[in-house]
Amino acid sequence: MRQEEKVSFSNFGPSFQENLAKLILADRQFADQIKEVLDISFFEIKYLQAFTKLLYAYKDEYELHPTLNTMASFILTNEGANDEVINKQMKDFLVRAHTNHDVEGSEFIKNTALDFCKKQMLKKAIVRSVELLKTSSFDEISDVISSALKLGQDNNVGYEYIRDFEERFLVAARNPVSTGWLEMDRLTQGGLGTGEMGVAIAATGAGKSHLLVHLGAEALKNGLNVVHYTLELADTIIARRYDSCLTKVPLSSLNQRKDEVLEGIKDVEGSLIIKEYPTKSASTATIKNHLEKLKARDFKPDIILLDYADLLKSKKSYSEKRHELESVYEELRGIAKIFECPLWTCSQTNRTGYNAELVSPDAISEAFNKCFVADLIFTLSRTADDKVENTGRFFIAKNRFGPDGMVYQIDMDTSFVHIKMHGKSGTANTNKPITDQRTLLREKYDKYKEELAAKNKGEEKNTEITINSEG
Repeated sequence: MRQEEKVSFSNFGPSFQENLAKLILADRQFADQIKEVLDISFFEIKYLQAFTKLLYAYKDEYELHPTLNTMASFILTNEGANDEVINKQMKDFLVRAHTNHDVEGSEFIKNTALDFCKKQMLKKAIVRSVELLKTSSFDEISDVISSALKLGQDNNVGYEYIRDFEERFLVAARNPVSTGWLEMDRLTQGGLGTGEMGVAIAATGAGKSHLLVHLGAEALKNGLNVVHYTLELADTIIARRYDSCLTKVPLSSLNQRKDEVLEGIKDVEGSLIIKEYPTKSASTATIKNHLEKLKARDFKPDIILLDYADLLKSKKSYSEKRHELESVYEELRGIAKIFECPLWTCSQTNRTGYNAELVSPDAISEAFNKCFVADLIFTLSRTADDKVENTGRFFIAKNRFGPDGMVYQIDMDTSFVHIKMHGKSGTANTNKPITDQRTLLREKYDKYKEELAAKNKGEEKNTEITINSEG
């Protein structure tokens, strides 16, 4: 009688199997899903069999999904279950999982493993059905096949408060991307994280595009993948700004110092893709489709920059412009969630924000409403004098990670895309308490209304004089 062929993941290779074990550890919902169809013996590597067996033993015993550190402790307390070699290999595996926690092609590995396991379960059900045919148990055959087909289905019902307890205490869960500004990182607990959105609001000509380039350049210096969408400026203009920001060569001198620029950017560890779309020609669906193409080419963005959201067209038509923009921002937040990375964009203030020393509540009210879904909203204010003196101000309008309402002085030199945010040691107006800043904003707003009322009164008086003279 021919010996039955052993079924395993051997055809997929050792790397596939190790990455699969890492995904089972990292993703509780996937671990629960594949458990229904996974036979531990499918792993041909012994230490992965032992590791997976211990992982599910922990889940069964404590009804919680373990973290990497928890598994390290659990392996130590169960050393008697395996020999020294297996225990050492499991510990080495955890070290590798800790130092390189990202799994390239994770969705492919999950889908392939699930498909393989489901087919093995279905084969078993078919073999059993052949035996049941002899007794004409058709109802039982139907139940066996139906049950096999249901196994391994997506069982993601959402974040489960108790079962996912450990997940909310993981420091790396957000995977924040630094802004390059120490104070901003402090306010946001390290920068924007996975699935989070930030919006900078500024008047036209204040430097919104430069600000996004700064954020992208900081990510590049940290070895991250950056996707920068431009809906107003040419892709080559944005690229030149990156050249200047990364090398400190002024924009006006890039052509003359071309070799110096190349020398300065060739060792940048991150990768940058700049995609240009004509104004109002792209929608959030366009952005999503492009990101899917990048994903197919194994380019996973670590941060998405969009210059800027107000210039996207809506997928639906609305009676009012503000509803259209609100929809766009909500869809952008969804994109950040889907592609598991932070997304930054900008918005433009109304005319009262132009040349304002500090952007008033009135100037940002409409912008604030349309981008209310954002996790962080701050304004950039630069008067004509600021542009000459290379200064400006950030006002933290909304912050889901901590305090808001503060004003920070900044240095901003657009000649080589330099933006520095001052901390507590800055000027007198820097980092005032929230209540003081709100008072300051209210005073400026009241002063603006008084000036506007006086101006309108003067216009009425001039109109009255004209009418009387005509009479």
